[in-house]
Amino acid sequence: MTNQPVDIVREFPDTSWADDGPTRGVEAVVEDGQVLSFPRLPFVLSHDERRFLDESWADGKSKNISVRWPTGELRGASGSAADLEALKAMVVRYADQSEAFALRLFPHYRGKLRRGNTSFRPTNVAGRESSWRKDDTRLHIDAFPSNPMHGMRLLRVFCNVNEEGKPREWRVGEPFAAHARRYLPSITRPIPGSAWLIKSIGITKRRRTEYDHVMLQLHDHAKADLEFQKDGPQARVDFAPGTTWVVYSDQVLHAAMGGQHMMEQTFYLDVEDLMRPETSPLRTLERLLHRPLR
Repeated sequence: MTNQPVDIVREFPDTSWADDGPTRGVEAVVEDGQVLSFPRLPFVLSHDERRFLDESWADGKSKNISVRWPTGELRGASGSAADLEALKAMVVRYADQSEAFALRLFPHYRGKLRRGNTSFRPTNVAGRESSWRKDDTRLHIDAFPSNPMHGMRLLRVFCNVNEEGKPREWRVGEPFAAHARRYLPSITRPIPGSAWLIKSIGITKRRRTEYDHVMLQLHDHAKADLEFQKDGPQARVDFAPGTTWVVYSDQVLHAAMGGQHMMEQTFYLDVEDLMRPETSPLRTLERLLHRPLR
């Protein structure tokens, strides 16, 4: 296997999260599996909020501090009631700015994009111990064992808020269709009745479709393949402090290699609400397998 170059990061000049920024109508770019990078678009912390750039605010049980929607509940943080209220206000402000920004970038999604959880990630990526399946320093697409997506898209808006000059170090990989072709021959169909069983005993929140089964296998096959991790098509990307980037994380192979202090907003979008549904992982896998994945 040769380490072929990958070029999927596209830079834009925006300096404002507001609706008067220059970039809009770029649905086709992000749906094509590109990473939209905004090197001059920081999420500016107030003087008081800078104290939260310390992993001691995490409760030690979760790797992220998050606000869960629609309830607005803060999770994963430790501190006094007043401190937690200020921390939550910072995360909520990022959620609001990210949503306004996404709707400006992607006007076709207006009224269809749904807000998922918002997270602040204060811990250092490097040195974090985990199993190989949970090791996000390995190239992977996002797929979740307990939360079947049924083809729903995962759009994410990240921002590096590190104030010590440390970039968020990523690797990105080959196009989704090429990645699927690499591993599909070794992926078997789910055992009949298994989706019902794992939902019944509470392993999954809802029924796992064959699409979810295939996506999990793609996730696991890539992470377990050390030769692919070392020599597969990839590129290193450093997102400097003050950089915002937007990506479909269920489509773009990515790995977080280093960095500390990042904001992240997840959005959900149904396949039918894309500008080009045929670019989605669901439709791509159905074409490659010559059958619907239900």
